[in-house]
Amino acid sequence: MRQAILIGATGLLLTACGGREPLQPAQGEGMPVTPAMAQTQPTTDDLLEPTTQQRPERVDELLRRSQEREDDPFDLPPPG
Repeated sequence: MRQAILIGATGLLLTACGGREPLQPAQGEGMPVTPAMAQTQPTTDDLLEPTTQQRPERVDELLRRSQEREDDPFDLPPPG
């Protein structure tokens, strides 16, 4: 039991010691090529920020009142 607690505590300590430095390109590598229509070279923070295509805005449109659904001509029973 004691050994399991020691292993668990060691695992927690190892996962908690992540890097605190800002990201840099690998040694001998440069930043990615500037996009064709960009005004300036994007920074690492700009590259890590998700775009609207990667994380679209959520639409929370609540129904104001119940509405009858129209008949769907493509809602057919399974063949069989």
